[in-house]
Amino acid sequence: MSDTTQYNALLNEAISQPGYISKCYSVFHDYSIGNQLIAMDQLTRRNLPISPISTYKRWQELGRTVTKGQKAISLVMPVSFNKKDKDGEKTNKVISTFIQRPRWFALSQTEGDDYTPPVVTPNWDSKKALTALEIERVPFEHINGNCQGYATANKVAVNPVAAYPEKTLFHELAHVVLGHTKESLMSDSEQTPKNIKEVQAESVAYILCSILGVGNLDTCAGYIQSWLNGEGVSNKDAQQIFSAANKILKAGQ
Repeated sequence: MSDTTQYNALLNEAISQPGYISKCYSVFHDYSIGNQLIAMDQLTRRNLPISPISTYKRWQELGRTVTKGQKAISLVMPVSFNKKDKDGEKTNKVISTFIQRPRWFALSQTEGDDYTPPVVTPNWDSKKALTALEIERVPFEHINGNCQGYATANKVAVNPVAAYPEKTLFHELAHVVLGHTKESLMSDSEQTPKNIKEVQAESVAYILCSILGVGNLDTCAGYIQSWLNGEGVSNKDAQQIFSAANKILKAGQ
């Protein structure tokens, strides 16, 4: 990937390949969902085996060294710096942003002591997630029995007979986390188009269902494509999808 990560390309690749996201998580679970896909993409492009990644220093601690000539993998990481005024003097204004830094190497790029990656079983607790996200789950009261679920303000509801209750919960949580339920208070110019809202929420559900092994991925993918109608999402929209999915996942772990 370039210094400007193409999250929309990563999203398209992940959703179009069944098993891709779950494989990313099983190997790179210590990292954010976005970085998992970034790592997978770089290793694949270099024709390197998909294997756990760590920093040069961490591999040394594990008794392994980076093989000579190997190029580091770049991941996105948060950085903060003190903004300077026109004279070059530091101000009290701290700016936070994300940049891509080449600091990681895959196991397949190292040599030394044997290393067996730990086996990680994905887990997620809805009650824990709702508490952490400060979202309330309320009884389903929609008069349309075909409605699978809905979200308003900081509340979500899931139809008791929803075909895929876990997927529906993820979808509605995503609407809240992405700020869609608060946009009724904004001007029309600030509102996200309905098709993008639905694509974002269902993409979050697809990612989480993939990781946790629930729901029906074919149904998710079909729903996403129906709302896209042959178009794609912007890089910003895709970045928000990864951020929301990561936030919901971490909240329930």
